[in-house]
Amino acid sequence: MTKMSHENHTVAVNVPPQVGSKCYDDDGRIKRTGSVWTASAHIITAVIGSGVLSLAWATAQLGWVAGPTVMLLFAFVTYYTSVLLSTCYRTGDPDNGKRNYTYMDAVRSNLGGFQVKVCGAVQYMNLFGVAIGYTIAASISMMAVERSNCFHSKGDASPCRVSSNPYMIAFGVMEIIFSQIPDFDQIWWLSIVAAVMSFTYSTIGLGLGIGKVAESGKVMGSMTGISIGTVVGVQTIDETQKIWRSFQALGAIAFAYSYSLILIEIQDTIKSPPSEYKTMKNATLLSVAVTTVFYMLCGCFGYAAFGDLSPGNLLTGFGFYNPYWLLDIANAAIVIHLIGAYQVYCQPLFAFVEKTATEWFPDSKLIGREITLPIPGFRYKVTVFRLVWRSAFVMLTTVISMLMPFFNDVVGILGAFGFWPLTVYFPVEMYIVQKKIPKWSSRWICLQMLSAACLVISIAAAVGSFAGVVSDLKTYKPFKTSY
Repeated sequence: MTKMSHENHTVAVNVPPQVGSKCYDDDGRIKRTGSVWTASAHIITAVIGSGVLSLAWATAQLGWVAGPTVMLLFAFVTYYTSVLLSTCYRTGDPDNGKRNYTYMDAVRSNLGGFQVKVCGAVQYMNLFGVAIGYTIAASISMMAVERSNCFHSKGDASPCRVSSNPYMIAFGVMEIIFSQIPDFDQIWWLSIVAAVMSFTYSTIGLGLGIGKVAESGKVMGSMTGISIGTVVGVQTIDETQKIWRSFQALGAIAFAYSYSLILIEIQDTIKSPPSEYKTMKNATLLSVAVTTVFYMLCGCFGYAAFGDLSPGNLLTGFGFYNPYWLLDIANAAIVIHLIGAYQVYCQPLFAFVEKTATEWFPDSKLIGREITLPIPGFRYKVTVFRLVWRSAFVMLTTVISMLMPFFNDVVGILGAFGFWPLTVYFPVEMYIVQKKIPKWSSRWICLQMLSAACLVISIAAAVGSFAGVVSDLKTYKPFKTSY
């Protein structure tokens, strides 16, 4: 039994006698233990990420009418398409059909052909981009702690310039260590810690926003968002900028809700019975509802507190200076959360590369060879390939983050790039195939209209975010970013 447990990955499909036994699932793998609560923790960890911090800024671009409305629409679309996607975890029968372990497996089973390659390219590019976005966000929060303490000791008018590079490197070192956790199923504890941290800093941001509104006694903002002629930093907002920033806000909100790209991987950790589809549907409803309430409160109270001048990152933009210790706690919570969220997003990418390498070079000693790391207190085994490849990946994302540290623009681009294909197009197309929905039927037409509308939103968000990058590059010097 010990040997079988240790080698469960290599004997996954070659153990018919154990299928359906007490220790193994119907596919011959060790029984999954996930529940509604662990799946919800994974989703909340993935969703309530750094995206929540840009929602006050996004609401400021859109105004009191469009801002909350767009957030609710994205919440509904995300929930609806996630339910469609969760029915595709098993091919054919949702209770006993063949399992799809990854998003790409689901696309391969239902759509096949060229679409599998498109899905893989979009999914893994997006995961790569998220790693960059989270590295930037973590460094900004670490710098905010230093700047907050500087303002406290030297006064709010002090320049308190801080470089982002040392903090990005420190975050990268932490991720190299955590990236050696072998697979998705073993990071459940990291997800729960990260989910608690996300509630911590979201609640602090919300509390500070409410406090500022209560202190001033007035609600800032307007029905149509940021006014033309407003000076933001060294920039005066004109008609064109207003349009670009509104489009960019759509991308920021889309990014704040994005987790479809790891939904199948999360679903593959859930035990059955009941069927994984039913558990995942409940976990999705719970997670999206909790997330939306938090998003509405943080986005709206942040906008009410700062109006047109809402910072791009609510807790690090220094609209708030005091109490400085509370800001330090919030930013420390962000960093701890992002350490976990980085792993939740990157584990599917790590697994894909390692599985592909094993298939291409089945006899390679480099890929399968294990070494024992000399960690005080216990012996930890890793494969040479995993150690080298995952460390190289983290180093690459860290270097790119140091080259392009534009938080809002990166968030907008990622949201735009991943939203339509991964959250809407593939779930809709796979569901149509899975349920054999006739072409040109009323249901088919409604699903296609939803997909087309979301495509238009994604294109608009991408255009706005790229315009933001172009604007930022005019005053940018590589590796010299400070705040």
